[in-house]
Amino acid sequence: MKSFFFPFCSLLLLVNVSWSKPEALEISLDKVKLLPGGKEGDGIVGDFLIRNDRIEAVIAHATPLRKANMGTFWGAENVTPGCLYDLTLRGAANDQITVFSPSRQQGKVSYVRISKDGSDGEAIVEVVVTSTVSGALFKRHEYILKDGWQGVLIRSTIRHEGDKLVDGPVTDKWTNFRSRGKIGSIEWADSIDPADKAGYAYAWLPGKDGAIPPGTARLKPGDEIRIERFLAVGRSPAEAVGLVANQLELKTGELSVQLKENDGGPVSTGRLEISTGGQVIPAYPDDDGRIRLLLPQGKASVIFVDHGRMSMERDFTVGAKNVELTLELEPRSGITFEVRKQNGSFSPCKAQFIGIDGTPSPNLGPTDRAHGCRDQYHSESGKFYVALAPGKYRVVLTRGIEHDHFEKEVILLPGKTVKVETTLRRTVSSPGWVSTDFHNHSTPSGDNVCGTDDRVINLAAEHIEFAPTTEHNRIYDWSPHIQKLGLSKEISTISGVELTGSGAHINAFPLIPEPYRQDGGSPVWVDDPRINAINLRELHGHRPDRWIHINHPDMVENFIDRDKDGRPDGGFAGIVSLIDAIETENFRQATILNGAPFRITRRAAREQVTINREFVWLQLLNKGMKMWGIAVSDAHHVHGNGVGGWRTYVRSSTDDPEKIDWKEISRRAKAGQMILTTGPYLEVETADGVFPGGHARANGEIDLKVRVQCASWIDIDRVQVLVNGRAEPTLNFTRKSHPKWFSDGVLKFDKSLRVSLDEDAHLVVVAYGENFDLKKGYGSSAQASMNPCAYNNPIFVDVDGNGFTPNGDTLGFPLPTGRLTVTQAKALLGKAGKKLD
Repeated sequence: MKSFFFPFCSLLLLVNVSWSKPEALEISLDKVKLLPGGKEGDGIVGDFLIRNDRIEAVIAHATPLRKANMGTFWGAENVTPGCLYDLTLRGAANDQITVFSPSRQQGKVSYVRISKDGSDGEAIVEVVVTSTVSGALFKRHEYILKDGWQGVLIRSTIRHEGDKLVDGPVTDKWTNFRSRGKIGSIEWADSIDPADKAGYAYAWLPGKDGAIPPGTARLKPGDEIRIERFLAVGRSPAEAVGLVANQLELKTGELSVQLKENDGGPVSTGRLEISTGGQVIPAYPDDDGRIRLLLPQGKASVIFVDHGRMSMERDFTVGAKNVELTLELEPRSGITFEVRKQNGSFSPCKAQFIGIDGTPSPNLGPTDRAHGCRDQYHSESGKFYVALAPGKYRVVLTRGIEHDHFEKEVILLPGKTVKVETTLRRTVSSPGWVSTDFHNHSTPSGDNVCGTDDRVINLAAEHIEFAPTTEHNRIYDWSPHIQKLGLSKEISTISGVELTGSGAHINAFPLIPEPYRQDGGSPVWVDDPRINAINLRELHGHRPDRWIHINHPDMVENFIDRDKDGRPDGGFAGIVSLIDAIETENFRQATILNGAPFRITRRAAREQVTINREFVWLQLLNKGMKMWGIAVSDAHHVHGNGVGGWRTYVRSSTDDPEKIDWKEISRRAKAGQMILTTGPYLEVETADGVFPGGHARANGEIDLKVRVQCASWIDIDRVQVLVNGRAEPTLNFTRKSHPKWFSDGVLKFDKSLRVSLDEDAHLVVVAYGENFDLKKGYGSSAQASMNPCAYNNPIFVDVDGNGFTPNGDTLGFPLPTGRLTVTQAKALLGKAGKKLD
C-alpha cells in the first residue's frame, strides 16, 4: 500500500496526540458515545469501531438479524453482519453510507473479531465465514486502518472448500446513494443531500501480478482468490476519488480552488463540477470557500454552479505542480423571508417558487430534504433565505390547511435580494381538535433517505401538531430532533414503530426505544398480523392504552379472504379485536364516494382490479366489523410523497402542541373521535352533542349539525350523508342544487341536516370538492391533484331502543375476494350500473 499523501499539511498541527495511532475497539455500553454520528449512523453495542486521526468506521458484529436498517438489502439474506456500516471523517458526525458489502457479503458469519488493536500502527477487524456456515466457500474480510489513511483497506480472501464448481459475482455492493459515477476504475458516490458535503470512493487494487481480479469468479475446489480495495471518505466525491487515485499510485496533482465574491467574502455554497478523464465529479467548498483535492494528471476543467448566480468555468492541466485557481463570483440573487404568526412570532411554513413569464421554476435540491426540494422550501423558523436565479416568480407561502395562503409576484435582478414579510392568518378555527398524522418515515426506516430533521420540519411546515414516531422496524423517538430544531411549541411526538414485513404492517405507540440495540429493541415481524399486534401490545409490559393500527390494509387478505383463493374465509379471524383502527386513507386520492368495492385501473398498458378501501370498510361496518378509520400521509419524501395530503383530527382538551398528552389522543382515537381530511375542516355532531365514534338514540329521525371551514386555498362543492354506507340521494347537497347553503368565505357550509331512519344506522358525512383540487397549497407536489375531502368516523344511531345492530348490507356488491379478474369486476360494475372509466 502506498502511504497516503495529505495535501493540507497545516492541519496536521491540529491533530490531537491521542489520535496519532489507529485503534480498533469493540463497542460496549460504556463506549457507545464513541460511535460516529451522522444521517446514516447505525452502530450499536457489540459492533467494532476502527479509527485513526482522520476517519472512523463501524463494522457490524456477528449477531442474528444484524443489519443497518430494514432496507439495507431485501430478501432472505438481508442480514449483513461483518459489513461496514458507518464511515466518516473523525469527529465530523457525518456518516452518509448505509452499508459497504465486500464481495457481496450477506447472511450469517462465523465470527467478527479484532485481530490487531492498532498498538503496532495497524488496526484490523477480521470477519470470517467458514465453509460450514456458507455451504462451500471460506471467506475472510479484513478491515485494515493505518495512521494517516483517509480510508479503509478491505482485504477479502475467498477459498473454495466444497466439492463442486462455484461461479458468480464477487463485486462489492454499497448503498444508499442516488448520485454515483466512475472515473477509470474508481467508483464514487455522493451523499443524498449535497448540503451534507460528504463523498465516498473505492477501487480494487492490483494484485502482486499487477492485475485487478475479475468481477466474476469461477472457482474449482481448492481455488482461492484475494481482493483488496481501498474505500475512502472525503468532504466530496472528488476528494474521495483523489484519495483512492493516490492509493492506486496513479499520477496525481493537487488542485486548490478559492471561491469568493467580488467583494472578497468567501463562498461556501454551491458545487464545483470537475471534468476529468471524460467524467464529471462534484466537489464542495468548506466554510472558507476553499476546495483542495488530488486529481489524476491531465487536462481538466471546472464549472462552479450555485443557485442565484452565474456559473463560471475554467480549463487547466493537472501536473506534478499544484494548480491554484481563484474564482471571483458575483453576489447571489434571492429572497429573504420573515413569516410570522398573528401573535407576531415567527412561524414554520412552506414556500413555493413558480417561474412565470418565461422564467423556469427552480430545482433547489432533492425531494428528500426540507431546505430546498425541487421548487419548494420548508422552514422550521419562518426566517430564511432562498437563492434563486434572476427572473420573475410567483411565491406562495402556506402553513397547512388551517392557514390562509400568501401569494406575491417577485422580480429578482442579478445580485439583488428581495425581502418578503407576511403574516399567515389562521382563519380556520379548530378548538378542541388537534391535527395529527400517525404514519410517517425518515431514513432510519431504511426504505427512504429523507433526513429525520427534514421530516420533522416537513411536519411542522404542514401544521401537524401530533405525530408519533413510526419508523419501519426500529423503535425510535423524534423528540431530540424536535427540540434541536426549536419546534417543541409546534409539534409533539411519542416514540413508536411501524412493524413491517411482506404482509400487514402495524403501527404502535408508545414504545420504549433502546438506542444501541438492533432495531431499537423492536420485535421481529411475523406473517400473522394477530401475533404482531399481540407482541406490540405486550412489549415492555401490557398496555391497554397503547395505540395499534394496520397500515394501508389489504382489505381482502386481512378481513375477508386470507389466502386469496376466491372463497371468503373471514381473513385473519379475531384481528379486529386486536387493533384500534385501519388506515382507510393513505396518501392517495379518496374514493369514499366511488360507490363500488373496486375500480379498474392501469399499470402501464395492463388493466387491473384495484380495491376501494373505504367502500369495503363501509361494507364491513355493515357486517358488524367495527373498525375506526384514520388518514395518514405515510410520507417517505418531503416533496412528492410528503406530509399533508391526508391527516386526522382528534379531539383534545388542549390546542397547545407542547401540552398534548398522547394518552388522551390514544383514548379519544380509540373512541373514534376522529375526522379524516385532505383540507376541509369538518365538524359533525348530533343535536344532543354526540360526536363521531359515539352512539345516539333516535326515534325515526335525527338531526346532524354539519359545519365545514376551509382556508383560502381550499374549497368544497358537495356535502353527502352516507347512511349505513349508502349515499342517500335526498342527503346529497351541492353548490348547484343548494347554492344558498354554500359560502365563499371561510365557513363554507353550516347546516342542521335531518336524517330519517327506519333502522339502526351508522352515519358518515362527506365534504368534498368535486371541482376543486389542492394545487395552490402543494404546487408541483403529488398532493396537488387530490380533491378536497373530509369525512367523520361513524356515529351509530339506535332506532329501536335495543342497542345498535348492523344491518348486514354489502351495498349492492359481494365482499371482494382474491382472484377477482378484470372481466369479473367489469361484469359486477356493469350489473350495478357503474360507469367504467
